[in-house]
Amino acid sequence: MKFYYLFLIVLLAACGQKSDNQNEQQAEVSDTLRYDDEKHLKNIKQVTFGGDNAEAYWSFDNSMLTFQSTSEKFGTTCDQIFYVNPFTADLSSSVPSMVSTGKGRTTCSYFMPGDTTIVYASTHLGNEACPPVPARREDGKYVWPIYPDFDIFVTDLNGNIVKQLTNEPGYDAEATVSPKGDKIVFTSLRTGDLELYTMNLDGTDVKQITNELGYDGGAFFSPDGTKLIFRSSRPKTPEEIKVYKDLLKEGLVMPTQMELYVCNVDGSDLRQLTNLGKANWCPFFHPSGEKVIFASNHETERGFPFNLYMINLDGTGLERITHDDTFDAFPMFSLDGKYLVFSSNRNNGGTRDTNLFFAEWVD
Repeated sequence: MKFYYLFLIVLLAACGQKSDNQNEQQAEVSDTLRYDDEKHLKNIKQVTFGGDNAEAYWSFDNSMLTFQSTSEKFGTTCDQIFYVNPFTADLSSSVPSMVSTGKGRTTCSYFMPGDTTIVYASTHLGNEACPPVPARREDGKYVWPIYPDFDIFVTDLNGNIVKQLTNEPGYDAEATVSPKGDKIVFTSLRTGDLELYTMNLDGTDVKQITNELGYDGGAFFSPDGTKLIFRSSRPKTPEEIKVYKDLLKEGLVMPTQMELYVCNVDGSDLRQLTNLGKANWCPFFHPSGEKVIFASNHETERGFPFNLYMINLDGTGLERITHDDTFDAFPMFSLDGKYLVFSSNRNNGGTRDTNLFFAEWVD
């Protein structure tokens, strides 16, 4: 779910493998976008130039990105889904292909196996207007909206919806696809709490994965498809439980305390991976399957900046990956492990723009 634009309020108040020529072009990019100590990143390339752009995820053949954007340049005033070949496109002077309807708000797009279709969530069936961002609360609580009109759809690359995968009352979103190409994991409110579920690519065989009170979301599969990594805000004390339940009745969650959890794809062997405090979120497995990259503000005093970190699956070896002074989040490795895409406020000229960047990954 595109939560980064809400964080900014706090901070500031393609078929086939790439050709050798494309690799050479990428190698020629100057590393002026890389901060000191970002030793795992090489030849960073900026993909978008203005607006709010986030949650970019690679296609199965590692040649395309699908992402969501609110951008005057792209003609959108509410998040819509696009795809682009980041190796060849110049979005400083062109517009990527939009595959969502242009109605409602969309989020969490992901390529399906074969790279000819994309799964994403949209509110357009409930209301074609853009749902509002929650107003600042009198109680001072910082919240995310859980729009009840979100359902999950599959579109072709021409923007034609080919299937609706969910049709339950309440929030269904945050869908991602297993690298094995057999399952989708998503978050749903269908039982009255925000839990993880899996389903087949056609929407059948829905299985509930988590069942503990609290928000479980933003899940991704391990490279071999056997595990899930996700973020969770799980209230423990009576006061925390009351706050969580009261906000959920309003269609809201408070994400200021989130930790990462890992489990088998059927929900077994569930365990907490991080215990860092503050907000730890948008995790993604390293190609080895033995580490996880994620965004966190745990080292901060005021809640920002957010940077990328990596941690071993046993909870050891925490390492800081990026060194931005505002916001880096939504990391995803290409399936071949060569590239990392992420969203960042770097190089935005002091504006509120969040753009997409990708870099060669150096282990």
